[in-house]
Amino acid sequence: MQKISADALPKVILDHIAAHKNHDPDAFMATLAPDALVNDAQREFLGHPAIRAWAGKEIFGDNVTLEIESAFEHSNGTIVRFRVDGDFDKSNLPDPVILTYYFTVRNEQISLLIILLNKSAALSIGD
Repeated sequence: MQKISADALPKVILDHIAAHKNHDPDAFMATLAPDALVNDAQREFLGHPAIRAWAGKEIFGDNVTLEIESAFEHSNGTIVRFRVDGDFDKSNLPDPVILTYYFTVRNEQISLLIILLNKSAALSIGD
């Protein structure tokens, strides 16, 4: 695994982050393969209809913002840690909220996205 700069992220991941920033659900969906799987906090959303419904409520409805903390290239994809904020219930969450996004990109679209609030991080590669 190798630490990378935000500028070195694949374009589709940068577009995905920009869709969050611009609150643009259509641009968000354009980054995802039609049969993409999103797993957010151990809940699975398969395909555009399910992902659009989840994102409409939990990303765009809650005005979620992402700020890159660190990024890594891994043999199985790209790992990005984000400082996450928005209008969601933070009562049982750490401050700040740092979520790890595990991206798999195929044919210039995100085919798999796993989002986790990790309890600890054992990565020591320049992080």
